[in-house]
Amino acid sequence: MRDHICSTGCNHFSHLNDADLQGEFKEARQSLRAAIGGQPTAGIAGLAGVTERALPSKQAGEQVSHYYVPANNKTIHWGYFSKTMEPLLKLESGDYATIETITHHSNDDIERMVKGDPGAESIFQWDANSKAVDRRGAGAMDDPLGAGGGLGVHVCTGPIFVNGAEPGDVLEVRIVDTMQRPSGNPDYRGKTFGSNVASNWGFHYNNLITEPKGREVITIYEVDAQGEQTWAKAVYNYRWTPQTDPFGTVHPIIDYPGVPVDKSSIKPNYDVLKGYEIPVRPHFGMIGVAPVEADMVSSIIPSYSGGNFDNWRMGKGATAFFPVVVPGAMFSVGDPHASQGDAELCGTAIECSLTGLFQFILHKKADLPGTKLYGLDYPLLETESELIVHGFSSPNYLKEFGVDGTSELFKKSSLDSAMTDAFNKTRRFFMDTRNLTEDEAISLISVSVDFGITQVVDGNWGVHAIIKKAVFPK
Repeated sequence: MRDHICSTGCNHFSHLNDADLQGEFKEARQSLRAAIGGQPTAGIAGLAGVTERALPSKQAGEQVSHYYVPANNKTIHWGYFSKTMEPLLKLESGDYATIETITHHSNDDIERMVKGDPGAESIFQWDANSKAVDRRGAGAMDDPLGAGGGLGVHVCTGPIFVNGAEPGDVLEVRIVDTMQRPSGNPDYRGKTFGSNVASNWGFHYNNLITEPKGREVITIYEVDAQGEQTWAKAVYNYRWTPQTDPFGTVHPIIDYPGVPVDKSSIKPNYDVLKGYEIPVRPHFGMIGVAPVEADMVSSIIPSYSGGNFDNWRMGKGATAFFPVVVPGAMFSVGDPHASQGDAELCGTAIECSLTGLFQFILHKKADLPGTKLYGLDYPLLETESELIVHGFSSPNYLKEFGVDGTSELFKKSSLDSAMTDAFNKTRRFFMDTRNLTEDEAISLISVSVDFGITQVVDGNWGVHAIIKKAVFPK
């Protein structure tokens, strides 16, 4: 298959402007917890509240399906990717899924981000006797911090198995639309909230200039739940104080996800960023497929299979391409953000629950030569005007360091190595997919490609290369 514009009769035709599909997503806007009018799916997915509805295809005699995947304690896995998990649902190439995602920072303000929301409440339920989602991370279940050790922190919805996906293929994931998740608390009707955490893993943490040093600060932001406003505003901030979780473990720093913050232990400061408006650009920080090198890996560290690569361009209208390395691809998505700057400097974005409408397209290995996907071994992002290549300090940290070698990765991550990887991939992209010589590729890169810092907080630092599609021959 060559690069082309999809049209009627093409099995890659997008329903982006399909009235029925947009109508269903509008229904989801009106009530996140209402089914889209479909039938419960079979097995584990149906029991978790996943529904399916057939859509007429643009090709006569065919149809695609639209699934609705709510976020609850039956549809998420917390802090890891796994090739061995039972998939939440199986779908065909061309199918759609409206997928709810929940921020793992919701307990930073329980009143605004958990209370009254059945899905969030089911995920974050934790008292002295029980914990709805026990494993949080890919670590040991008897870790002293808590099950999973917090070696992976994101609430991930999935995994989704794409029928026919095999190693060597490429999975295309189109983000057709996004919406903020409204607060379930009647006191905050019509509003959405997110949390920005200036954390101990932030780039700034060891370079603070005011006292007290070594502080972690949470800023709660408000966003319009209807998506009609294009900005967010700070509501208040507070310093993290040692928190005791419901099982009795004390967390002097933010070291385990989903620990409920005791409001009586903090001092909220409402005099913060007065008059400042932060542009809203909803996106998914963690999105990708399961790697093959280990049965369970942390959701924190990005790699060739995607994951937590935290590019704010991964929002409405964007398309991501991931190399398939395990049967079915095993796609998951999480770490929803309302906004983020390049680098994600303090450790987090505005961590804000979102729902996305996705379409899944499978590209078979035999069809890749001669296309932009040939030789793809990293997450490639495409927007209307750009192609974005992602480089990392370690292109495949699992192969280089092993699943237990992440501490060595953290020590060695640097912008130099991430920049080298981004350059190498961009050069290869032009030579392999555009048939340029190395000299041509280097010149074109130097005069037209913008390199940027994707993130410096996820253990495997990232640099991206933005290729403007306007430079290609017409």
